[in-house]
Amino acid sequence: MSATIISGKELSGLIREKISKETEELSAQFGKRPGLAVIQVGENPASTIYVNNKKKACEQVGFQSFGYSLPESASEKELLDLIDQLNKDDRVHGILCQLPLPKHMDEFSVICAIAPEKDVDGFHPVNKGLLSIGRDCLVSCTPKGCIELLKYANVDICGKNCVVIGRSNIVGKPVASLMLHENATVTVVHSRTKNIKDICKQADILIVAIGKQGFVTRDFVKEGAVIIDVGINRCEDGKVRGDVDFDDVVDIASAITPVPGGVGPMTITMLLQNTLEAFTRIEKGRK
Repeated sequence: MSATIISGKELSGLIREKISKETEELSAQFGKRPGLAVIQVGENPASTIYVNNKKKACEQVGFQSFGYSLPESASEKELLDLIDQLNKDDRVHGILCQLPLPKHMDEFSVICAIAPEKDVDGFHPVNKGLLSIGRDCLVSCTPKGCIELLKYANVDICGKNCVVIGRSNIVGKPVASLMLHENATVTVVHSRTKNIKDICKQADILIVAIGKQGFVTRDFVKEGAVIIDVGINRCEDGKVRGDVDFDDVVDIASAITPVPGGVGPMTITMLLQNTLEAFTRIEKGRK
């Protein structure tokens, strides 16, 4: 038996079509379009690719896109001043500061400077706190995409054992919170956990986000488990591979996300969805 492939590319396309339609309707209602401001500090090649992809995605669904590029040598105050200006700009409904930042800037201070209602990355402590207590908020894009993929694949989450490998603030912790809100029983394992394989073997749903190519092999996986592979690792041969050894587990899992084409496409799509949500809330609040 071979696992069902959960296509993020396919789901992403469907969601973007829906966002485009809603954007047209809401823009007519409010007399303006959703606006996403993307800030890049320095010229990290990977960051430049991500920023360009976000701009293209905005154009595709009918958003306004505002790009801001600061040199590597820019001071933290210059960046904070720009964020303050964007917080006050009525055309801007979402603000994203591309990470990582140069070493002389404090990432936490920069994230905290973004108005929570415009924090479409879902990184602000206010949004993180609201997520942890199950209140409505802007949710981090990659974890949100993981849940959408499970629902798209008709995976019954309620009451299932879920193991999350990784405890980062960007994926591990928020996806664990989201799975709890969906009534899963959640265990988080990490680099200091003992008997990781034995714990993972109990999982009905395994979410892997540790940034180690091919870390999860078939001896981690219970027969019939669903696997969400968040990892994106560029290998020496130039190919992109996940944290899961796909070929080794594909005949034991019941469903799995591929890399590329799984979680990856969902992240920018969830950013668009968050921007549309922020736009709707902000503009309704102004009426």
